[in-house]
Amino acid sequence: MGNRKRLHLLPAVLLAALGVAVAPRPAVAHGYQAGTLKIQHPWSRPTAPGVGVGVGYMVIVNSGKADTLLAASTPAADRVELHLTRFEAGMMKMRQVERVELPAGATVRLEPGGLHMMLIGLKQPLAEGARLPLVLRFGKAGEVKVELEVETDGPK
Repeated sequence: MGNRKRLHLLPAVLLAALGVAVAPRPAVAHGYQAGTLKIQHPWSRPTAPGVGVGVGYMVIVNSGKADTLLAASTPAADRVELHLTRFEAGMMKMRQVERVELPAGATVRLEPGGLHMMLIGLKQPLAEGARLPLVLRFGKAGEVKVELEVETDGPK
């Protein structure tokens, strides 16, 4: 290891030796806008080798008139479906939905345990730190290109 690399590591090593916890760097939020829609921090979780499905989450803030998320696509998977998870009859059940309504002035969360996207037929596993291109298709706002950031725990 070169001297520069050693010097770069020195502060972290000293802090660790003194028993000072060093917090991991927080994830940098990323967002996109299409008219009055703000798409905040689109993300996915890493997948294990051989797993053919992934997920997509984000927050959509609609500061204008009602709109609808109709579909999504990515070259990283064969198809993307919109899904809703609900607790019914004592069990968690997931079902595909045709669209996600975005009421005027509302914030809609695509998150674990609720509305989300299923990336079906992944071409390769999703690795921590990767970014996947994703196209969202809205009824009024049209197509919006975003990137899903692959993170273990989602936005901080």
